[in-house]
Amino acid sequence: MSKFHTPKARKRFGQNFLIDQSVIDDIVGAVDPKPGEHLVEIGPGRAAITEPLLQQGDQLDVIELDRDLIPLLEAKLSNYPHLTIHQADALSFNYKTLVKSDEKLRVLGNLPYNITTPLLFHLLEQSEIIEDMCFMLQREVVERICAQPGGKQYGRLTIMVQYQCQAELLFLVPPEAFDPIPKVESAIIYLKPLSERVGGNVPIKSLARIVTQAFSQRRKTIANTLKKVVSQEIITQVGIKLDQRPETISVEQYVSLTQAWLAASKG
Repeated sequence: MSKFHTPKARKRFGQNFLIDQSVIDDIVGAVDPKPGEHLVEIGPGRAAITEPLLQQGDQLDVIELDRDLIPLLEAKLSNYPHLTIHQADALSFNYKTLVKSDEKLRVLGNLPYNITTPLLFHLLEQSEIIEDMCFMLQREVVERICAQPGGKQYGRLTIMVQYQCQAELLFLVPPEAFDPIPKVESAIIYLKPLSERVGGNVPIKSLARIVTQAFSQRRKTIANTLKKVVSQEIITQVGIKLDQRPETISVEQYVSLTQAWLAASKG
């Protein structure tokens, strides 16, 4: 019997450990690690996905916040010399420190639901060193990220992620695949940072300001929600109708609107 006990899931870390082998196989298949690639797993937990990844790939860094899980990971994965365990907070971790020469990182993980959005934005700030990302998230969040204009799920998160990434919902994961069983459904999302951003380049903070203001009152027209920031002339100049609702405007149009607003501000 191992001297290492199996730590229980802790609510403050938002932990739900994956226990369904078929789901584990599907995730590893979706990541499809190849020799020579540098993988980074956020929140390895009890190493359900970690060990299969190590059996296929060359280099893996894992980032785990829970100190109690570190001894378990070290004992379970001691035979893999190409594994590095970091006891750290993924929300503040500098992923650029992991990069060697001109390689790019492949990032994956079963993300705690309570930190999903800030963690995605933190990673996208370092997107130039990321090849792609494959995450287990709350189904509702994945559907919001992958939404198209016109629906209720389309909003700030959709635009900010789709501006920077190709996004695809790969498959759903039932609550029974976890211990403890969460109250929500999960889904696997694939994200690939774009070399050329949707609609052209614009400062992220400027786009975020326009989009956040636009969705501050979803039921109002774009002319109303942006009236304190952007003139009606600029809105119509980029082909947006004044009576449109924020959720009907495409990512490209928000980028064009931000570009026009910045140009007018300089003028």
